[in-house]
Amino acid sequence: MTLSRRHLLAGSAAATAVFATPLSATLAFAQGLNAEQFGVRANATEDQSRALQRAIDTAARAQRPLWLKPGTYRAGDLHLRAGSRITGVRGDTRLVLTQGPALFSAQGVDAVSLTNLTLDGSNRPLDANGGLINFMIARDLQVIDCTITAANGTGIALFRCSGKISGNRITGSSDNAIFSNDSKLAINANRIAKSGNGGIRVWRSVKQTDGSVIAGNTIEDTQARAGGDGQNGNAINIYRAAEVTVRDNNIRRAAFSAIRGNAASRIKMLDNFCYELEEVAIYSEFDFEDATIEGNLVDVAALGIAVTNMDKGGHGAVVRNNTIRNIVNKRPQGGPDSHGVGIGVEADTEVVGNTIENAPVMGIEVGSGKYLRNVTVTGNTVSQTGIGIGVTVVEGAGSAAITNNNITGARNGAIVGMHWDKAATGDLSQSGASKFPHLKISGNRVS
Repeated sequence: MTLSRRHLLAGSAAATAVFATPLSATLAFAQGLNAEQFGVRANATEDQSRALQRAIDTAARAQRPLWLKPGTYRAGDLHLRAGSRITGVRGDTRLVLTQGPALFSAQGVDAVSLTNLTLDGSNRPLDANGGLINFMIARDLQVIDCTITAANGTGIALFRCSGKISGNRITGSSDNAIFSNDSKLAINANRIAKSGNGGIRVWRSVKQTDGSVIAGNTIEDTQARAGGDGQNGNAINIYRAAEVTVRDNNIRRAAFSAIRGNAASRIKMLDNFCYELEEVAIYSEFDFEDATIEGNLVDVAALGIAVTNMDKGGHGAVVRNNTIRNIVNKRPQGGPDSHGVGIGVEADTEVVGNTIENAPVMGIEVGSGKYLRNVTVTGNTVSQTGIGIGVTVVEGAGSAAITNNNITGARNGAIVGMHWDKAATGDLSQSGASKFPHLKISGNRVS
């Protein structure tokens, strides 16, 4: 066949259209079913729920992806079936909630996925216990490269699920961006902003192993609209879930904490960047054991890192090689965790190799009142603080070793014995440490 100029132009246009479409969408179009053939119409003013549900059901039975071309689709209360895979063109395929307790839900099914979709909740009320995307008992699920906006509740809610939540942009959820309960998930590379009460929550109904990994997410402007003294307002919150890893996240501005582990044993908080937090930046509290807090950067918070609640069973941590700068003392307007300290620890904890700079009240707080047991503080660099290292000397406190630290510019003493929140001694790095047999203080360099 002789190729005319018209053939060449047509071929060029087709090639341009293919290369302008993301590869995953192009493959879905080639291999899957086009929702149009089921009467689904883009940009229609009428509700498309019935036609979309028919398309979802048919594609799942055929074990083929369902393709939604660019445009806006008004729909709601859509139910995914086993093997449902729905995809569009990222940024151009938009579904707007019109009805029902959720836009998409799935229960008791495996291998479901949503990719390259914009899901707009229109600020319509959602099920109080669910989300705009609501999955229950779903294994091997994927929500990838989607935009989720204006969820009047939670953006993605997952109960007893497993799978991957990756590459999504979630903004303006009035409650949580992502809520995982009794699930095991990889939650990575998402961009989350302006959540009403929580960014990412990983919870368990009872204390047990979870194993989720939360990595490489960017979370900004987390609020605490429901109030409280720390249960809301956290960018990442782990509750009763053991063996969760939180690493390489970039967190900026939260009403309470960047990362808050509550009764979360064997949690790992590694190499996170945490900026402009209203209270404790990184928190391991209540009934937990064996937290690892390592390699994190905290810049501007009311307290940098806290490992507390020995009276509630909280103990056992390594706080190592973190950098903490520009702590702000917010008492009395703030809560009890707003008092200008770099690191605070209580029981069975090693505080090693950290750098703390500009903490107006105290660089490192070792124990609180009688709550101190087996704490080692060694090899840290503490500069430009009120007290460098404060250690409790209240009767009944357990042992602590404070050795080989470098302390400069501590205006109110390098190492000071504390009676709760009041200084009770002079500078123990100079003299007087022998009066307190529970303390070992040696080798510290003070200038």
